[in-house]
Amino acid sequence: MSTKSVLAAVFLISLGIIFGVVLVSSFKGVDFSFAGEDVKLGAQQAPIKPNSTLQALNDAFHNVGKTVTPSVVFVQVEMSQESESDSQDDQNQFFYKFFGPNFKFDMPKRGPEVGSGSGFIITANGYILTNNHVVANTKKNGIKVQLSDTREFKAKLIGTDKYTDLAVIKIDADNLPVAALGNSDDVEVGHIVFAIGAPLGLKSTMTEGIVSALGRNIGIINDQSGYGIENFIQTDAAVNPGNSGGPLVNIDGEVVGINTAIATTNARYQGYSFAIPVNLAKRVATDIIKYGKFRRGFLGVQIKDVDAVYAKAAGLDKAKGVWVESVTKDAAGDKAGLEDGDIILSVDGKEVNSMQALQTAIASKHPGEVVALQIWRNKKEITKKVTLGSRDEDVEAVAEKVKSGKDETDAEVETEKSIDVKEIGVTVKAIDSKIKKHYEVEKGVVVADVEDLGPAQERGLRKGDVVTDIGDQKISTPEQFEKSIKKMKPGDAVMLRVKGEDKKMRFVPIEMPK
Repeated sequence: MSTKSVLAAVFLISLGIIFGVVLVSSFKGVDFSFAGEDVKLGAQQAPIKPNSTLQALNDAFHNVGKTVTPSVVFVQVEMSQESESDSQDDQNQFFYKFFGPNFKFDMPKRGPEVGSGSGFIITANGYILTNNHVVANTKKNGIKVQLSDTREFKAKLIGTDKYTDLAVIKIDADNLPVAALGNSDDVEVGHIVFAIGAPLGLKSTMTEGIVSALGRNIGIINDQSGYGIENFIQTDAAVNPGNSGGPLVNIDGEVVGINTAIATTNARYQGYSFAIPVNLAKRVATDIIKYGKFRRGFLGVQIKDVDAVYAKAAGLDKAKGVWVESVTKDAAGDKAGLEDGDIILSVDGKEVNSMQALQTAIASKHPGEVVALQIWRNKKEITKKVTLGSRDEDVEAVAEKVKSGKDETDAEVETEKSIDVKEIGVTVKAIDSKIKKHYEVEKGVVVADVEDLGPAQERGLRKGDVVTDIGDQKISTPEQFEKSIKKMKPGDAVMLRVKGEDKKMRFVPIEMPK
């Protein structure tokens, strides 16, 4: 075969190959790149251009996390099992209700026990705010803090306050990123919030939710004296063991609460978490740093929430304020003229419509400060200015009151004539000298029996109670009691002044069945 024929054959074969490739690729072209070059995967551009509002929200969330996370720390504590006190075990059982038995990570029995939580930096020179239950009863030099940049420090415990479940610790460092503290009074249901901390040991974790309720009392601060403050911000931001002491943050990147507890049946997040309002925390932290303890103002009153029946019996147009069941003798409230049965409507012009709100408002003041209380008394509003006392003074007043008690024997109920007041489901009898002595009363009638599920029982009247007043009328005999009740119309409500077998005076509102 001639050279020309060979070249012609090669040319025709090459032309055929090229033509075939073009046909196979549907004339879309073929990438003749060499092996080893980058492989292009996926679409070359985003399929959707985000809405400007959605993009702004995305950027805002990112900015909050980027700004706040550097001020959030991981707190690890160590304690010897031998040094744990029974009181701490008692306190922990209330937190186990929310955090579960794995709140502290179990170590071998002969070794130390280690727990963890979160906190956030409140001063550039190393003061950190966290929960009391995170650092309570730690071993000496047993607190370690890790910053978001992974630096680790030993921390010193500056002070704690078990009545608010807050604590301040300090590390030896300077020029630290400090969290911005907001105003928890501005928090409203529906506001977007973020929880940042170390849940389950996952450091620098951020979750998002909304404020789902305010002023929650969930019963985790075990305090028989009644001094524990629970006025939690409730949120559905995911919080788990390890978040304790970390910040709850608003959309401005400001701390509005300290994450403290979760409502759960399995020791993990199930939808609701609770944070201490930052306004209270600021006052507690400032006092601990300056004085080593929280100096809390006290009124010296026993209080109760006002419901619709209380409101009707007191002559209010709706349920509001906080009912004063009794005033401790010689305490701040007594000295200012507060009386049993008063309803506190506001503190320094701010409404208080729950026990928690009133406790928080008063606890946010120092002993010696003067507060203006708007009071509802005898269907009129009056103002009382109270110079707050200290907790120590209040405890002393209570102790003196108990010490002055005369007779601790059980009361004996008169067995003579009794009167059944069927309208409210109660049987009353006259009081004798023994009852007068035990209850420290001069007049009244004793409750001999209470009908199951009747109006009196539903409102809290108990067998053995002594009723001294119905509304503004003093009661001396069972007949007088019956007559006062029978004068009422269906739907009317009246307040009974009652003294229980514990000698504590209280008020029981009764509404006549319709």
